[in-house]
Amino acid sequence: MLDRDVVVIGGGAAGLSAAMMLGRSRRRVTLLDAGEPRNAPSAHLHGFLSRDGEDPAELVKLGQEEVRNYGGETREVRASGLDHAEEGGFAIRLDDGATLTARAVLVATGLRDELPEIPGLRERWGRDVLHCPYCHGFEVRDTPLAVIGGDNRPFTLHQAQLIRQWSDDVVFFPHRITPTDEERHRLLARGVRIVEGEVARVVAEGDAVSAVELADGQVVARAAVFIGPRFVPRDELLTSLGCEVDDNGWVRIDPSGQTTVAGVWTAGNVSDDPAQLINAAAAGSKAAIALNHHLLADDIDRAVANHDAG
Repeated sequence: MLDRDVVVIGGGAAGLSAAMMLGRSRRRVTLLDAGEPRNAPSAHLHGFLSRDGEDPAELVKLGQEEVRNYGGETREVRASGLDHAEEGGFAIRLDDGATLTARAVLVATGLRDELPEIPGLRERWGRDVLHCPYCHGFEVRDTPLAVIGGDNRPFTLHQAQLIRQWSDDVVFFPHRITPTDEERHRLLARGVRIVEGEVARVVAEGDAVSAVELADGQVVARAAVFIGPRFVPRDELLTSLGCEVDDNGWVRIDPSGQTTVAGVWTAGNVSDDPAQLINAAAAGSKAAIALNHHLLADDIDRAVANHDAG
């Protein structure tokens, strides 16, 4: 017999929401949390109704309690492998050497942000080096802001236009990207100042960003920096199992989060890079309901087979 109905891999908003819904559906569910949330550097979360301004760690703590309240299990361990089980379903290998089996799996492992190799960026990431103005823009409103050209070119150029909503003083540092004449014209028309040259480092004084320094020695005072990371899904478990990816390199899913492998769902940033916390939580709930219906169909088939055999 398989250990669980569902194993949820990933303990952020998406995974917690899914595990809670599955527990409420009276499914045997275990949630695995490696303890490395994407938003760990941030002191506060924003845009999550009734939780705005809360410590992200508190949301996780409360979510785990809710999962356990409905009979679910939470374990602080990393899933190192995902395979088809011999008896059907799936085998989830854990870093502690154990293996769990489940009828179905929901993967909510998120993504990682790859930043340009600019000194000072990583050290201030999530505090006053930011990427999402919807998450953090209000907190740095009406201050001198910088946008540095990152490896994610379309995102960066859109970001430079968008950040202007939060401040009248925005400087765009193209760094190693070259805006077209049209892109440059539109930025200037919007009131965004463009400072050419390669960025050497982000300067911090005390516990705050103070400036952006260029390779030629020019220093431009700024209070916060926005950067467009390259979003890399943590989808190794999915791809190793054979889940298909689309032309952009993201795991292919249907509207409920189901992958091309029967019995495997996703939720959150692992398959939806723009998803904020509240969107990820909603996706987790939606995926859990679809997954429960998948298990229900199997339950009915088994009941009919047993009934006919008897």
